[in-house]
Amino acid sequence: MRGLNVIDLITLILVIIGALNWGLIGLFSFNLVSALFGEGTLLTRIIYIIVGAASVYLVVLVPSLSRGRQLT
Repeated sequence: MRGLNVIDLITLILVIIGALNWGLIGLFSFNLVSALFGEGTLLTRIIYIIVGAASVYLVVLVPSLSRGRQLT
C-alpha cells in the first residue's frame, strides 16, 4: 500500500475546503469563496477549477490507497 505524498495531502486539503464551502452554502446560503474573492471573478473560477481537479485526482487516488486492505 502506498502512503500519501505532498501532492496527495494538498489535494485532500483542497477537497476538504471545497466540501466545507458546499456545507456553508447548504446550511447558510453563504459562499465563502465568493465572499473572499468576489462573485464570478476570474480568481473565483480558478479556485473552483483547482478544487474540482483535486476531487478528480482523489477519485483516482482512493482506490490505489485501498488496494491490499481488507474491509472488516
